[in-house]
Amino acid sequence: MIMRTLLLAITICLFTVPAGAQSLAEAGLTEDGVQRLENWLEGEVTAQRLPMAELLIYRNGVVGYHRTTGVSDLTTEAPLRENQLYHLMSMTKPIVTVAFMMLYEEGHFQLTDKVADYLPEFADLKVARNSDEGLQVATDPATSAITIEQVLSHTAGFSHGLTGTMLDNEIAGALYYRPHADIASRVKTLATLPLLGQPGEQWIYSTSPDILARLIEEFSGQTVIEFLEERLLGPLHMTDTDYNIPAEESGRLVANHQVSEGMLTKAAMQLPSSGNKVYGGSFGLYSTAADYLKFCRMLLNKGELDGTRYLSPKTVELMTTNHVGDMRGNGEGFGLGFGIITDVAENGVLGSEGQYFWNGAYSTFFFIDPSEHMIAILMSQRSPYSGYHEKMFRQMTYQALGD
Repeated sequence: MIMRTLLLAITICLFTVPAGAQSLAEAGLTEDGVQRLENWLEGEVTAQRLPMAELLIYRNGVVGYHRTTGVSDLTTEAPLRENQLYHLMSMTKPIVTVAFMMLYEEGHFQLTDKVADYLPEFADLKVARNSDEGLQVATDPATSAITIEQVLSHTAGFSHGLTGTMLDNEIAGALYYRPHADIASRVKTLATLPLLGQPGEQWIYSTSPDILARLIEEFSGQTVIEFLEERLLGPLHMTDTDYNIPAEESGRLVANHQVSEGMLTKAAMQLPSSGNKVYGGSFGLYSTAADYLKFCRMLLNKGELDGTRYLSPKTVELMTTNHVGDMRGNGEGFGLGFGIITDVAENGVLGSEGQYFWNGAYSTFFFIDPSEHMIAILMSQRSPYSGYHEKMFRQMTYQALGD
Protein backbone atom coordinates (compact mmCIF):
# COMPACT_ATOMS: atom_id res chain seq x y z
CA MET A 1 0.00 0.00 0.00
CA ILE A 2 2.85 2.40 0.82
CA MET A 3 4.51 1.64 -2.51
CA ARG A 4 1.24 2.19 -4.39
CA THR A 5 0.63 5.48 -2.62
CA LEU A 6 4.16 6.62 -3.45
CA LEU A 7 3.80 5.67 -7.10
CA LEU A 8 0.49 7.47 -7.36
CA ALA A 9 1.98 10.55 -5.76
CA ILE A 10 4.90 10.53 -8.18
CA THR A 11 2.57 10.01 -11.13
CA ILE A 12 0.26 12.81 -10.07
CA CYS A 13 3.21 15.14 -9.64
CA LEU A 14 4.34 14.30 -13.16
CA PHE A 15 0.81 14.80 -14.39
CA THR A 16 0.42 18.24 -12.88
CA VAL A 17 3.53 19.81 -14.36
CA PRO A 18 1.96 22.67 -16.35
CA ALA A 19 1.94 22.28 -20.11
CA GLY A 20 4.19 24.71 -21.96
CA ALA A 21 2.70 28.17 -21.99
CA GLN A 22 3.36 28.44 -25.71
CA SER A 23 1.51 25.18 -26.44
CA LEU A 24 -1.44 26.28 -24.32
CA ALA A 25 -1.54 29.66 -26.02
CA GLU A 26 -1.29 28.22 -29.53
CA ALA A 27 -4.10 25.81 -28.78
CA GLY A 28 -6.22 28.50 -27.15
CA LEU A 29 -6.28 26.79 -23.75
CA THR A 30 -6.23 28.68 -20.47
CA GLU A 31 -3.89 27.79 -17.63
CA ASP A 32 -6.68 28.05 -15.05
CA GLY A 33 -8.98 25.87 -17.15
CA VAL A 34 -6.32 23.23 -17.69
CA GLN A 35 -5.58 23.19 -13.97
CA ARG A 36 -9.27 22.58 -13.21
CA LEU A 37 -9.28 19.75 -15.75
CA GLU A 38 -6.20 18.21 -14.14
CA ASN A 39 -7.69 18.56 -10.68
CA TRP A 40 -10.81 16.70 -11.80
CA LEU A 41 -8.85 13.81 -13.31
CA GLU A 42 -6.53 13.61 -10.31
CA GLY A 43 -9.60 13.37 -8.10
CA GLU A 44 -11.07 10.53 -10.18
CA VAL A 45 -7.82 8.57 -9.96
CA THR A 46 -7.25 9.27 -6.27
CA ALA A 47 -10.82 8.22 -5.45
CA GLN A 48 -10.31 5.08 -7.59
CA ARG A 49 -13.20 5.86 -9.89
CA LEU A 50 -10.66 5.61 -12.71
CA PRO A 51 -7.50 3.50 -12.53
CA MET A 52 -5.68 5.70 -15.03
CA ALA A 53 -6.21 8.37 -17.66
CA GLU A 54 -4.40 9.66 -20.73
CA LEU A 55 -5.78 12.96 -21.99
CA LEU A 56 -4.88 14.64 -25.25
CA ILE A 57 -6.25 17.94 -26.62
CA TYR A 58 -5.43 19.04 -30.16
CA ARG A 59 -6.63 22.47 -31.25
CA ASN A 60 -5.72 25.04 -33.89
CA GLY A 61 -3.30 22.60 -35.48
CA VAL A 62 -1.22 21.82 -32.39
CA VAL A 63 -1.23 19.41 -29.47
CA GLY A 64 -1.93 21.84 -26.68
CA TYR A 65 -2.13 19.32 -23.91
CA HIS A 66 -1.09 15.68 -23.38
CA ARG A 67 -0.75 14.08 -19.95
CA THR A 68 -1.03 10.70 -18.22
CA THR A 69 -1.95 9.84 -14.64
CA GLY A 70 -2.63 6.73 -12.57
CA VAL A 71 -1.39 3.17 -13.01
CA SER A 72 -1.56 0.89 -16.03
CA ASP A 73 -2.22 -2.16 -13.86
CA LEU A 74 -3.41 -2.15 -10.24
CA THR A 75 -1.69 -5.45 -9.51
CA THR A 76 1.77 -4.23 -10.60
CA GLU A 77 1.22 -0.57 -9.69
CA ALA A 78 3.20 0.44 -12.78
CA PRO A 79 2.58 4.12 -13.60
CA LEU A 80 0.75 4.80 -16.85
CA ARG A 81 3.04 6.15 -19.57
CA GLU A 82 2.42 7.76 -22.93
CA ASN A 83 2.22 5.43 -25.93
CA GLN A 84 0.68 2.50 -24.07
CA LEU A 85 -1.89 0.29 -25.77
CA TYR A 86 -5.62 0.34 -24.98
CA HIS A 87 -8.56 -1.85 -25.94
CA LEU A 88 -10.57 0.51 -28.15
CA MET A 89 -13.71 -1.61 -27.90
CA SER A 90 -16.43 0.41 -29.71
CA MET A 91 -13.99 3.10 -30.81
CA THR A 92 -13.18 0.43 -33.41
CA LYS A 93 -16.50 1.31 -35.08
CA PRO A 94 -15.49 4.72 -36.55
CA ILE A 95 -12.26 3.30 -38.00
CA VAL A 96 -14.03 0.43 -39.76
CA THR A 97 -16.81 2.76 -40.93
CA VAL A 98 -14.29 5.12 -42.53
CA ALA A 99 -12.67 2.15 -44.29
CA PHE A 100 -16.09 1.04 -45.52
CA MET A 101 -16.88 4.51 -46.88
CA MET A 102 -13.62 4.45 -48.84
CA LEU A 103 -15.21 1.59 -50.77
CA TYR A 104 -18.38 3.68 -51.18
CA GLU A 105 -16.27 6.28 -52.95
CA GLU A 106 -15.04 3.57 -55.32
CA GLY A 107 -18.64 2.83 -56.35
CA HIS A 108 -19.00 -0.66 -54.88
CA PHE A 109 -22.46 0.09 -53.46
CA GLN A 110 -25.07 2.74 -52.80
CA LEU A 111 -26.41 3.59 -49.37
CA THR A 112 -29.93 2.58 -50.42
CA ASP A 113 -28.82 -0.90 -51.50
CA LYS A 114 -30.25 -3.87 -49.64
CA VAL A 115 -27.67 -5.72 -47.53
CA ALA A 116 -29.17 -8.99 -48.81
CA ASP A 117 -28.04 -8.07 -52.34
CA TYR A 118 -24.48 -8.79 -51.14
CA LEU A 119 -25.06 -11.07 -48.13
CA PRO A 120 -28.04 -13.32 -48.95
CA GLU A 121 -28.34 -14.57 -45.36
CA PHE A 122 -30.06 -11.25 -44.51
CA ALA A 123 -32.96 -11.83 -46.93
CA ASP A 124 -35.61 -13.08 -44.48
CA LEU A 125 -35.15 -11.36 -41.13
CA LYS A 126 -37.55 -11.69 -38.21
CA VAL A 127 -38.52 -9.11 -35.57
CA ALA A 128 -39.03 -10.12 -31.93
CA ARG A 129 -42.33 -9.34 -30.28
CA ASN A 130 -40.98 -9.47 -26.72
CA SER A 131 -37.39 -8.87 -25.58
CA ASP A 132 -38.11 -10.52 -22.21
CA GLU A 133 -38.05 -13.91 -23.89
CA GLY A 134 -35.01 -15.70 -25.28
CA LEU A 135 -34.13 -16.65 -28.84
CA GLN A 136 -37.37 -18.68 -29.10
CA VAL A 137 -39.39 -15.47 -28.80
CA ALA A 138 -42.40 -15.08 -31.07
CA THR A 139 -41.49 -13.10 -34.16
CA ASP A 140 -43.01 -11.26 -37.09
CA PRO A 141 -41.44 -10.93 -40.53
CA ALA A 142 -39.47 -7.76 -41.16
CA THR A 143 -41.70 -5.42 -43.14
CA SER A 144 -38.84 -4.23 -45.33
CA ALA A 145 -35.31 -5.24 -46.25
CA ILE A 146 -32.49 -3.62 -44.29
CA THR A 147 -30.34 -1.16 -46.23
CA ILE A 148 -26.68 -0.29 -45.97
CA GLU A 149 -27.57 3.18 -44.68
CA GLN A 150 -29.61 1.63 -41.86
CA VAL A 151 -26.65 -0.56 -40.92
CA LEU A 152 -24.36 2.50 -40.86
CA SER A 153 -26.79 4.55 -38.76
CA HIS A 154 -27.90 1.80 -36.32
CA THR A 155 -31.52 2.00 -37.46
CA ALA A 156 -31.80 -1.51 -38.97
CA GLY A 157 -33.15 -3.00 -35.72
CA PHE A 158 -30.15 -5.10 -34.69
CA SER A 159 -29.03 -5.40 -31.07
CA HIS A 160 -25.65 -5.29 -29.35
CA GLY A 161 -26.66 -7.72 -26.61
CA LEU A 162 -26.04 -5.16 -23.87
CA THR A 163 -29.38 -4.27 -22.28
CA GLY A 164 -29.67 -7.27 -19.94
CA THR A 165 -32.98 -8.60 -21.25
CA MET A 166 -33.28 -12.35 -21.75
CA LEU A 167 -33.20 -11.91 -25.52
CA ASP A 168 -30.19 -9.61 -25.43
CA ASN A 169 -28.30 -11.97 -23.14
CA GLU A 170 -28.84 -14.81 -25.57
CA ILE A 171 -27.85 -12.61 -28.51
CA ALA A 172 -24.62 -11.68 -26.73
CA GLY A 173 -23.93 -15.33 -26.01
CA ALA A 174 -24.45 -16.33 -29.64
CA LEU A 175 -22.25 -13.53 -31.00
CA TYR A 176 -19.46 -13.13 -28.46
CA TYR A 177 -19.26 -16.14 -26.14
CA ARG A 178 -19.44 -18.93 -28.70
CA PRO A 179 -16.41 -19.51 -30.89
CA HIS A 180 -16.35 -18.05 -34.41
CA ALA A 181 -13.64 -18.78 -36.93
CA ASP A 182 -13.87 -15.38 -38.59
CA ILE A 183 -16.11 -12.35 -39.08
CA ALA A 184 -18.15 -14.20 -41.72
CA SER A 185 -19.19 -16.76 -39.08
CA ARG A 186 -20.23 -14.09 -36.58
CA VAL A 187 -22.22 -12.16 -39.19
CA LYS A 188 -24.00 -15.31 -40.43
CA THR A 189 -25.03 -15.94 -36.83
CA LEU A 190 -26.27 -12.35 -36.51
CA ALA A 191 -28.53 -12.91 -39.53
CA THR A 192 -30.27 -15.79 -37.70
CA LEU A 193 -31.12 -13.70 -34.63
CA PRO A 194 -34.34 -11.69 -34.26
CA LEU A 195 -34.26 -7.94 -34.72
CA LEU A 196 -35.47 -5.76 -31.84
CA GLY A 197 -37.50 -3.50 -34.11
CA GLN A 198 -38.63 -3.04 -37.69
CA PRO A 199 -35.95 -1.73 -40.07
CA GLY A 200 -35.74 2.06 -40.18
CA GLU A 201 -38.24 2.70 -37.38
CA GLN A 202 -35.89 3.31 -34.42
CA TRP A 203 -32.29 3.92 -33.37
CA ILE A 204 -30.81 0.98 -31.45
CA TYR A 205 -27.10 0.86 -30.67
CA SER A 206 -26.00 -2.36 -32.28
CA THR A 207 -23.33 -4.69 -33.55
CA SER A 208 -24.21 -3.73 -37.14
CA PRO A 209 -20.65 -2.48 -37.92
CA ASP A 210 -19.70 -6.17 -37.98
CA ILE A 211 -21.79 -6.29 -41.17
CA LEU A 212 -19.66 -3.45 -42.54
CA ALA A 213 -16.53 -5.46 -41.77
CA ARG A 214 -17.96 -8.45 -43.62
CA LEU A 215 -18.88 -6.25 -46.60
CA ILE A 216 -15.34 -4.83 -46.69
CA GLU A 217 -14.16 -8.38 -47.25
CA GLU A 218 -16.83 -8.98 -49.88
CA PHE A 219 -16.06 -5.82 -51.87
CA SER A 220 -12.26 -5.75 -51.51
CA GLY A 221 -11.37 -9.44 -51.62
CA GLN A 222 -9.15 -8.86 -48.56
CA THR A 223 -9.54 -9.53 -44.87
CA VAL A 224 -10.51 -6.47 -42.85
CA ILE A 225 -7.06 -6.12 -41.31
CA GLU A 226 -5.39 -6.43 -44.71
CA PHE A 227 -7.61 -3.69 -46.09
CA LEU A 228 -7.11 -1.46 -43.04
CA GLU A 229 -3.34 -1.83 -43.10
CA GLU A 230 -3.08 -1.16 -46.82
CA ARG A 231 -5.57 1.68 -47.15
CA LEU A 232 -5.89 3.41 -43.77
CA LEU A 233 -3.67 2.37 -40.88
CA GLY A 234 -0.49 2.06 -42.92
CA PRO A 235 -0.76 5.37 -44.81
CA LEU A 236 -1.75 7.19 -41.59
CA HIS A 237 1.29 5.63 -39.83
CA MET A 238 -0.99 4.17 -37.16
CA THR A 239 1.63 1.54 -36.46
CA ASP A 240 0.26 0.59 -33.04
CA THR A 241 -3.32 -0.08 -34.18
CA ASP A 242 -4.22 -3.72 -34.81
CA TYR A 243 -6.44 -6.62 -33.75
CA ASN A 244 -3.39 -8.36 -32.28
CA ILE A 245 -0.42 -7.07 -30.28
CA PRO A 246 3.03 -8.47 -31.16
CA ALA A 247 4.53 -10.49 -28.31
CA GLU A 248 7.41 -8.04 -27.93
CA GLU A 249 4.92 -5.18 -27.41
CA SER A 250 2.56 -6.97 -25.01
CA GLY A 251 4.07 -5.20 -22.01
CA ARG A 252 2.61 -1.93 -23.27
CA LEU A 253 -0.99 -3.15 -22.94
CA VAL A 254 -3.02 -1.35 -20.28
CA ALA A 255 -5.07 -3.76 -18.17
CA ASN A 256 -8.83 -3.44 -17.96
CA HIS A 257 -10.26 -2.74 -14.50
CA GLN A 258 -13.74 -3.04 -13.08
CA VAL A 259 -15.79 -1.24 -10.47
CA SER A 260 -17.97 -3.46 -8.29
CA GLU A 261 -19.71 -2.30 -5.12
CA GLY A 262 -17.62 0.83 -5.15
CA MET A 263 -14.31 -1.04 -5.33
CA LEU A 264 -11.89 -0.76 -8.25
CA THR A 265 -9.97 -3.95 -9.09
CA LYS A 266 -8.23 -5.46 -12.07
CA ALA A 267 -10.88 -7.19 -14.18
CA ALA A 268 -10.90 -10.96 -13.76
CA MET A 269 -11.33 -11.47 -17.51
CA GLN A 270 -8.88 -9.83 -19.90
CA LEU A 271 -9.55 -10.11 -23.64
CA PRO A 272 -6.78 -11.90 -25.54
CA SER A 273 -4.20 -9.61 -27.10
CA SER A 274 -3.00 -12.17 -29.63
CA GLY A 275 -4.41 -14.97 -31.72
CA ASN A 276 -7.54 -13.00 -32.65
CA LYS A 277 -8.96 -13.97 -36.04
CA VAL A 278 -12.38 -12.32 -35.94
CA TYR A 279 -11.63 -8.92 -37.47
CA GLY A 280 -14.82 -7.19 -36.42
CA GLY A 281 -16.29 -3.78 -37.01
CA SER A 282 -17.90 -3.40 -33.59
CA PHE A 283 -14.83 -3.90 -31.39
CA GLY A 284 -11.47 -5.64 -31.39
CA LEU A 285 -8.81 -3.08 -32.26
CA TYR A 286 -6.01 -2.04 -29.91
CA SER A 287 -4.48 1.41 -30.27
CA THR A 288 -2.77 4.36 -28.59
CA ALA A 289 -3.94 7.90 -27.97
CA ALA A 290 -1.32 9.15 -30.44
CA ASP A 291 -2.49 6.76 -33.17
CA TYR A 292 -6.13 7.68 -32.65
CA LEU A 293 -5.21 11.35 -32.92
CA LYS A 294 -3.86 10.72 -36.43
CA PHE A 295 -7.19 9.19 -37.42
CA CYS A 296 -9.11 12.11 -35.91
CA ARG A 297 -6.84 14.71 -37.52
CA MET A 298 -7.60 13.23 -40.92
CA LEU A 299 -11.33 13.59 -40.24
CA LEU A 300 -11.00 17.13 -38.85
CA ASN A 301 -9.07 18.00 -42.01
CA LYS A 302 -12.03 16.78 -44.12
CA GLY A 303 -10.56 13.47 -45.17
CA GLU A 304 -6.92 14.40 -45.85
CA LEU A 305 -3.73 14.32 -43.82
CA ASP A 306 -0.12 15.09 -44.73
CA GLY A 307 -0.80 15.11 -48.46
CA THR A 308 -2.78 11.85 -48.62
CA ARG A 309 -6.53 11.92 -49.17
CA TYR A 310 -8.62 9.12 -47.64
CA LEU A 311 -12.14 10.48 -48.10
CA SER A 312 -13.56 13.40 -50.01
CA PRO A 313 -14.79 16.38 -47.96
CA LYS A 314 -18.35 15.64 -49.10
CA THR A 315 -18.13 12.07 -47.79
CA VAL A 316 -16.94 13.31 -44.39
CA GLU A 317 -19.81 15.83 -44.46
CA LEU A 318 -22.28 13.03 -45.24
CA MET A 319 -20.93 10.86 -42.43
CA THR A 320 -21.14 13.66 -39.87
CA THR A 321 -24.66 14.77 -40.81
CA ASN A 322 -27.56 13.53 -38.69
CA HIS A 323 -29.33 10.62 -40.44
CA VAL A 324 -31.77 9.63 -37.69
CA GLY A 325 -33.86 12.72 -37.02
CA ASP A 326 -34.87 12.88 -33.36
CA MET A 327 -34.76 9.10 -32.77
CA ARG A 328 -31.95 9.42 -30.19
CA GLY A 329 -33.23 12.46 -28.30
CA ASN A 330 -31.19 14.35 -25.69
CA GLY A 331 -29.89 16.77 -28.33
CA GLU A 332 -28.01 13.97 -30.10
CA GLY A 333 -28.34 12.49 -33.56
CA PHE A 334 -26.31 9.91 -35.41
CA GLY A 335 -24.54 10.03 -38.73
CA LEU A 336 -22.71 7.22 -40.49
CA GLY A 337 -20.46 5.90 -37.74
CA PHE A 338 -20.57 8.83 -35.32
CA GLY A 339 -22.82 10.35 -32.70
CA ILE A 340 -23.56 14.01 -33.42
CA ILE A 341 -24.55 16.91 -31.15
CA THR A 342 -27.60 18.50 -32.73
CA ASP A 343 -28.77 20.77 -29.88
CA VAL A 344 -26.33 21.90 -27.18
CA ALA A 345 -29.03 23.21 -24.85
CA GLU A 346 -31.03 20.00 -24.98
CA ASN A 347 -27.86 17.94 -24.60
CA GLY A 348 -27.03 19.78 -21.39
CA VAL A 349 -23.22 19.59 -21.73
CA LEU A 350 -20.75 22.18 -22.99
CA GLY A 351 -20.11 21.67 -26.67
CA SER A 352 -20.94 22.78 -30.20
CA GLU A 353 -23.60 21.79 -32.67
CA GLY A 354 -21.95 19.55 -35.22
CA GLN A 355 -19.50 18.02 -32.77
CA TYR A 356 -19.15 14.32 -33.58
CA PHE A 357 -17.91 11.61 -31.26
CA TRP A 358 -17.95 8.08 -29.97
CA ASN A 359 -16.60 6.01 -27.09
CA GLY A 360 -15.69 2.49 -25.98
CA ALA A 361 -17.00 0.14 -23.32
CA TYR A 362 -13.72 0.27 -21.37
CA SER A 363 -13.98 4.05 -20.88
CA THR A 364 -12.28 5.43 -23.95
CA PHE A 365 -13.72 8.63 -25.39
CA PHE A 366 -13.10 11.06 -28.24
CA PHE A 367 -14.82 13.97 -29.91
CA ILE A 368 -14.09 16.20 -32.89
CA ASP A 369 -15.40 19.76 -32.95
CA PRO A 370 -14.96 21.35 -36.40
CA SER A 371 -16.17 24.76 -35.28
CA GLU A 372 -13.49 24.88 -32.57
CA HIS A 373 -10.85 23.16 -34.75
CA MET A 374 -10.46 20.73 -31.87
CA ILE A 375 -9.98 17.05 -31.09
CA ALA A 376 -10.04 15.64 -27.56
CA ILE A 377 -9.21 12.06 -26.57
CA LEU A 378 -9.48 10.46 -23.14
CA MET A 379 -8.17 6.92 -22.72
CA SER A 380 -8.75 4.73 -19.69
CA GLN A 381 -9.53 1.05 -19.08
CA ARG A 382 -12.42 0.81 -16.68
CA SER A 383 -15.70 -1.06 -16.90
CA PRO A 384 -18.58 -0.77 -16.74
CA TYR A 385 -18.73 2.19 -19.09
CA SER A 386 -19.59 5.45 -17.34
CA GLY A 387 -21.74 8.10 -18.98
CA TYR A 388 -20.66 10.40 -16.14
CA HIS A 389 -17.05 10.34 -17.32
CA GLU A 390 -18.09 11.02 -20.91
CA LYS A 391 -20.04 14.13 -19.87
CA MET A 392 -17.39 15.38 -17.47
CA PHE A 393 -14.66 14.85 -20.06
CA ARG A 394 -16.51 17.19 -22.43
CA GLN A 395 -17.42 19.67 -19.72
CA MET A 396 -13.90 19.98 -18.34
CA THR A 397 -12.32 20.14 -21.80
CA TYR A 398 -14.56 22.93 -23.05
CA GLN A 399 -14.23 25.00 -19.88
CA ALA A 400 -10.47 25.09 -20.53
CA LEU A 401 -10.90 26.91 -23.85
CA GLY A 402 -9.86 30.53 -24.20
CA ASP A 403 -9.72 32.33 -27.53
